[in-house]
Amino acid sequence: MAKPEKIRIGDLLVQEKIISQEQLREALEVHRKSGRRIGRVLVEAMFVSEDQISEALSRQLNIPFVNLKQFNFNVALARRLPEVQARRFRALVLEERPQGYLVALADPTDLFAYDEISRILKREIDLAVVSESLLLESFDRVYRRTDEITTLARALGDDLGEVVDFGALGAGAEDAPVVKLLQSVFEDAVQVKASDVHIEPMEDVLQIRFRIDGNLQLQTEADKKISAALVQRVKLTAGLDISEKRLPQDGRFGVKARGEQVDVRISTMPTQHGESIAMRLLLRSSGVQHLDGIGMPAHILDRFRSVLQRYSGMVLVTGPTGSGKTTTLYAALDEINTVEKKIITVEDPIEYRLRGLNQVQVNDKIDLSFSRVLRSALRQDPDIILVGEMRDSETAQIGLRAAITGHMVLSSLHTRDAASTPVRLVDMGAPPYMVASSLQAVIAQRLIRLVCESCAEPYEPTPHELHWLRASGVAAGVPLQLKHGRGCQRCNGTGFRGRTGLYEMLEMDMALVELISRNDPAGFMRAAAAQMAGRTLRNHAADLVAAGKAIAAEAMRYGAEEEDEV
Repeated sequence: MAKPEKIRIGDLLVQEKIISQEQLREALEVHRKSGRRIGRVLVEAMFVSEDQISEALSRQLNIPFVNLKQFNFNVALARRLPEVQARRFRALVLEERPQGYLVALADPTDLFAYDEISRILKREIDLAVVSESLLLESFDRVYRRTDEITTLARALGDDLGEVVDFGALGAGAEDAPVVKLLQSVFEDAVQVKASDVHIEPMEDVLQIRFRIDGNLQLQTEADKKISAALVQRVKLTAGLDISEKRLPQDGRFGVKARGEQVDVRISTMPTQHGESIAMRLLLRSSGVQHLDGIGMPAHILDRFRSVLQRYSGMVLVTGPTGSGKTTTLYAALDEINTVEKKIITVEDPIEYRLRGLNQVQVNDKIDLSFSRVLRSALRQDPDIILVGEMRDSETAQIGLRAAITGHMVLSSLHTRDAASTPVRLVDMGAPPYMVASSLQAVIAQRLIRLVCESCAEPYEPTPHELHWLRASGVAAGVPLQLKHGRGCQRCNGTGFRGRTGLYEMLEMDMALVELISRNDPAGFMRAAAAQMAGRTLRNHAADLVAAGKAIAAEAMRYGAEEEDEV
């Protein structure tokens, strides 16, 4: 194939009437000031999409446009181009051909990249054009550190033999194999957006697993004899007692991986075959999501926003651990965070950082508890208070009193649904009149996995699934667009990619206030169920299934939860 010709992207897009001359002038002005490529400037200004640029280049250069969402590439083949060069030139090897390779480029007019890639691969190359954002995602799947982690684990096992030299693993041993292994684990975890890392000694192997989109996936298995060295290093880093192996311990530390600052929360647990470690990863750069982007249905979103504009009262977000409660609370704070309002948060740990907030980290070791910080926070003249979790009766009552005395209080609670939350507060010891006069609304939520868009395909529901959908409020006349993922490289063969929230909302009206103030839990639950009829977690899940965004087998779990509660 002949070398690509140099093309002025802006002129090509004007020529094809995709953008106007005025839009090009604006983009060129930004390009001159910032130095960013003109294509990227146009995309960021929303004058054009990446696919439109790629398709225009495809037509002009007479080369194929490849949609990487649908392309299942060979990882071993792609790795023939080293990661450094692949990321530098925005290039990916797609196919091996008799005369050479088919190589995807984000910018197929880059003559220098063409020459360098041909030199590295030592073969002729044919070009294809791809969207840059999908190409960057593909790099994270191709250049995983699984092999590196396995190799380092094996090397560490060889170094240690049967005896672990803990003295060599002190705080300054940056080049020790165990440090390299852990660094590679964190690098890979951040790359695949894992929320947790589990290091678990089994009877004959050490198992390392990542939690991705809510489900655990095996990362690697290693020789069990390296387990003690890994646990030793993690405990040293977190400042835990390395001599204590019989009791659970909790701690935290920071690590830098792939240019990201990561807060790591760790928990150790003595098991039959050694100490197991669970590590929760919190990226400091993780931006706070907006309420519009967390999957909340419009009928709930409008009511929730209305409640948030009130001057006082308590709003609770409920659900099990890992259901996205903190994400929802911070999306709410982002909505109401203005320079006129003083906002104090009391958390353990601080998961997000938001400009303009006074954030306090709870520390039980020095008796800096939720209740103690909350009392002090009330003397700081706040308008809005976020309490990370209502853990006990004392914290709940202080929060309710704050809501009564003119503050907006946001918090979370571990309950299964919205209707049972006010009753749970009373069970915790909060006076019914206080719950009645303070609580404004309760949001209950879960997270459900989304069908991978790249490999989604239609399927026929089973009679059981169809019955569940109709029983969950999907009207008989509504056309079903059921889909499931067959498994591809973008979803690591799981058929799922990403998660979204399921929501229900209970707003305290006069009837509910009266019932809870009389401490009538049975009557309250009946009235709450009537208010939320057709708008429960189960209904929301069924709507996502009917739209082809989730699968029935996952959504039916929420129906089973409701049936268990009856």
